[in-house]
Amino acid sequence: MHTVAEPIQRLIDALVRLPGVGPKSASRLAFYLLRAPEDQVQELAAAIGELKANIVYCSRCQNLSISDPCSICQDATRDQSIICVVEEPLDVVAIERTGAYHGLYHVLHGVINPVEGVGPDDLRIAQLLDRQKREPVEEILIATNPTLEGEATAMYLARLLRPAGVRVTRLARGLPVGGDLEYADEVTLSRALEGRRDL
Repeated sequence: MHTVAEPIQRLIDALVRLPGVGPKSASRLAFYLLRAPEDQVQELAAAIGELKANIVYCSRCQNLSISDPCSICQDATRDQSIICVVEEPLDVVAIERTGAYHGLYHVLHGVINPVEGVGPDDLRIAQLLDRQKREPVEEILIATNPTLEGEATAMYLARLLRPAGVRVTRLARGLPVGGDLEYADEVTLSRALEGRRDL
């Protein structure tokens, strides 16, 4: 039986551990890198090395950054009275891309998921509660995903935050732009009805 050389197999095994990469994709990537120009491979290796060496957690919002505090937390023009709570750093990127939000963030780095053994203590909830006490926060906007785990996390956070007198809001959900009502599922349609507003 023919086996691949050990360095190639080690790379395939490393790539398989990445989320969304199966054995076939890992093999294709490994052989692509083998044939790629040396400078391209070295650039990738250097970028991976720099990622671990230069990225830190912002001590204020828990987002990934090259500085502490991060550039968003350092920006005095942002609305300091509102914190948008998200699951992951990629969610900050998505919201920032809209240009519609100008407050601060807090990254939980996950959601409560008992099936996978993730409880409240595994998330950055304690840091959020500490911020809410120390900072002039009037509103906390919970922007977790509309999944079972995201909803459970939102409810848990609301229960912790409301007694402190802070306004707790939830990201609205509803119909996508360009979508047809007839194709919307019942949950999406009911959420759109609940989240209606004046014109």
